Amino acid sequence: MSKHKIPRKSTNIDMTAMCDVAFLLLTFFMLATKFKPDEPVVVKTPSSTSEIIIPDNSILLTVDPSGKVYFDYDNKKAKKMLIDMLNTEKGLNLTEDEKISFVNGASFGMPLNMMKDFLSKSVEDRKTIAQPGIPIDTSYVSNTNELGYLVQAARSSGQSEGHAPRICIKCDAATTYPKVKDVIKTLTKNGIDRFNLLTSIEAVPEGTALFKERLGGGR
Repeated sequence: MSKHKIPRKSTNIDMTAMCDVAFLLLTFFMLATKFKPDEPVVVKTPSSTSEIIIPDNSILLTVDPSGKVYFDYDNKKAKKMLIDMLNTEKGLNLTEDEKISFVNGASFGMPLNMMKDFLSKSVEDRKTIAQPGIPIDTSYVSNTNELGYLVQAARSSGQSEGHAPRICIKCDAATTYPKVKDVIKTLTKNGIDRFNLLTSIEAVPEGTALFKERLGGGR
């Protein structure tokens, strides 16, 4: 009786196709990733146990240790509408390239009358300029308070997109209270009474009511 060899199924995996897929994915992420520009100021925020996540479409007001205020908005489409509005209402005479520099740039801390000169410079040159901060007039009304005007204009741009922007204040732990109070008062005097104070997360102290609540799965 003749013996017949039974062919074995090949268990070799074609790695070439997998490598192609991996390189395609790597290329896609390299091309699609957008890096956030360097911030002109770095602040060390105070810590808290809050775990609230800041939503998209947020206006960020950063206050450095000396009290200088910087403005940023993570909604680029609304930010473009904002700079068009500022250019028209304040007669800034910005070019399209200068507007794009504002939209794609990091936090901004210049008076409006210095905006054109600042935005006309290269990215590297702007990093070397010490920004004086956005002016806060103690009348707090948006007609004379540039921070109040800028926030109101940004909110108008964001709302026209169909989503009301959230306002977040990010202060350095060393910033004195009167400086923070000026920012908060600017908001409240212009009818804005809902905003977030950004902090760094810290562990909940053991034995506290919040610790027991989270340990028990409560919110």
